[in-house]
Amino acid sequence: MSKLKLKLVQLSHELGLEPRQLTILGEGNTSARVDDDSFLVKASGSSLSTLSENDLSLVHLAPILKLLDEHENLSEAQIEQALNDVLVDKTQKRPSVETFLHAICLSIGEATWVGHCHTVSINQILCSYHGATPFKRHIFPDAIVVCGRHIASVPYADPGFELAKQVKTELETHKTMFGSAPKLLLMENHGPVALGQNATEVLNIMLMADKWAKTLVGNFQVGEPNYMSDEDADRIDKRLDEHYRRQELVTT
Repeated sequence: MSKLKLKLVQLSHELGLEPRQLTILGEGNTSARVDDDSFLVKASGSSLSTLSENDLSLVHLAPILKLLDEHENLSEAQIEQALNDVLVDKTQKRPSVETFLHAICLSIGEATWVGHCHTVSINQILCSYHGATPFKRHIFPDAIVVCGRHIASVPYADPGFELAKQVKTELETHKTMFGSAPKLLLMENHGPVALGQNATEVLNIMLMADKWAKTLVGNFQVGEPNYMSDEDADRIDKRLDEHYRRQELVTT
């Protein structure tokens, strides 16, 4: 557990580095699976850039998923009570309201590590009338290798329980359509979520998505993006050398 906490703190600090403009102040959150029943998640009100092990909350997974399955909505008071109830250790800080989102990404999303940011470059697009549409097609191969062939997206929803319900539906639909969970989820008017199998993959996805967004913003300034064809994008996704490189990039 101590090693996992250390890695989650390190990932949080990487995502919170101010020059990267991925997140500032108390924005964003991170999580990691501990076992089949529990996961660590950033505590409410803490900052990724200064996160310590005391700012991580260990929570039960199953009760969160049960709430999402059995309820269409919860009141603010019910949400606060739920976040306290799912704590494994009641002396720890209250987990982030996005604990519901992380539970979905760590179960239906098939991730073992998750990072969520409010990246400036990405939100320049997600907060525009374009929404997530510009990311639905690819403009360069490395985004396919690192962020996956197909991204998932949801329209704006109230952060917390309501958002997690929308993400749950989107991830289920995505897996039905494409046969696997996405690596990158874009939440319009909110920010990106990276779904990875280790801390390195989460950081790689977020950094590549940042480059992708910056390139798209530049594309729109000089005209329109010159999108790759679906055939070319599929080819990159299935190439054996790219598959090997994809594996090497996440080796820790």
